[in-house]
Formats: sequence, C-alpha cells, structure tokens
Amino acid sequence: MTKWALVLVICSFESNTCIPPFNYPTQFNDAYDCMMTGYQESINKTIQIGREDINKHNIYIKFSCNPIKTI
Repeated sequence: MTKWALVLVICSFESNTCIPPFNYPTQFNDAYDCMMTGYQESINKTIQIGREDINKHNIYIKFSCNPIKTI
C-alpha cells in the first residue's frame, strides 16, 4: 500500500535561501488529499507570515507530495 507524505518548504527570493523542509505530521491515503492539504497549509502559512514580511523578503512556499511505501 502507498501512503503520501507532504513536505513544505519556505523560501526567500531576497536571500536565495530556504529553511529546512517541514514534514507534515499526517500521512495521506492518496495524492489528492495530500495536495489539497498542501495548498491549504501554504495559504495558512502565508497568512501567518503576513503581507509585510512576504513582500519584504519575497517569501514563497512550495510543497511536494511524495509517495512512501508502507508495509
């Protein structure tokens, strides 16, 4: 059976760096649920960081949904 792991990364165009990836604590049963959560968590984090810091540091968020084999 395959589960899906969500990994979020926050980066800055300003400094050309990213903080270490954050592995979302929940594994997903399919890619769809992983992607939907990835988009929602990206929005939540964007709101949390705020307009001022997003614009000041040119911050962007990327995520991936990676298949993982389970026993």
